[in-house]
Amino acid sequence: MSPTFAESLIAGGIAGTSVDLLFYPIDTVKTRLQSGQGFARAGGFKGIYKGVGSVVVGSGPGAAAFFAAYERLKRVLAPSLPAPIAHMLAASSAEVAACVVRVPTEVVKSRAQTGVHGHGRGKGIASASFAAARAVFQADGLRGFYRGFGSTVVREIPFTSIQFPLYEFFKLRLARYLHKPSVGAHEAALCGSVAGGIAGAVTTPLDVLKTRTMLDMRDPTKGEVPSLWNRFVQIRATEGTRALFAGVLPRTLWISAGGAVFLGAYEWALILVSGS
Repeated sequence: MSPTFAESLIAGGIAGTSVDLLFYPIDTVKTRLQSGQGFARAGGFKGIYKGVGSVVVGSGPGAAAFFAAYERLKRVLAPSLPAPIAHMLAASSAEVAACVVRVPTEVVKSRAQTGVHGHGRGKGIASASFAAARAVFQADGLRGFYRGFGSTVVREIPFTSIQFPLYEFFKLRLARYLHKPSVGAHEAALCGSVAGGIAGAVTTPLDVLKTRTMLDMRDPTKGEVPSLWNRFVQIRATEGTRALFAGVLPRTLWISAGGAVFLGAYEWALILVSGS
């Protein structure tokens, strides 16, 4: 039975907050590896929880928006399209909706993690997030919080279009193998881990472009910021192809483990909120 809108919303919020808080240090290391200023200058292994305040604020709503849209679109598209296509379209459309919520969080988080636009003066782990958010707003207004929106969507749609059809396929095959009508939360976690790891590794260059765009301090209104394609060519020419896969190992490990927690927690939370 498909979850209701409210069930998807609540379960998605629980899943998103859980995975982002749990794997935040790995995300920090990955972001610093991708930073144009270099890993050590971006902070190295120090202050790996910098920017976590933005995650607390934004991860739950972003994941809630994704799953609410995904479950709804999947029900609408499934009767008229092959399952992989329906899952791909539903996931990619839901991801765009989620990015409206998530991108401001990503901008603040990336800058706080790397020390760009925000060294919090307080002792709390959220102080860097407040400092980064204030600096972004002072420099670019609300528009600044959506710097990198295009590159994020360009990254997330291919990633989601790979992950979710694989996730649904693995769940179906595993349920058949186990002779069950559907998989449990722990089995869904395994499927999510494999699907996420594959999608994460393949789309690492897009993640590098997203990170570089969000950390770029130049003014886009003056034509100073290169297009995604020009940025791709520039990185490849000046830093080599290896730079486009910077952080691929922590990204793959993070998303593989995160996929297990994210999708396993979602399935578990659905059971919890639905009472079934």
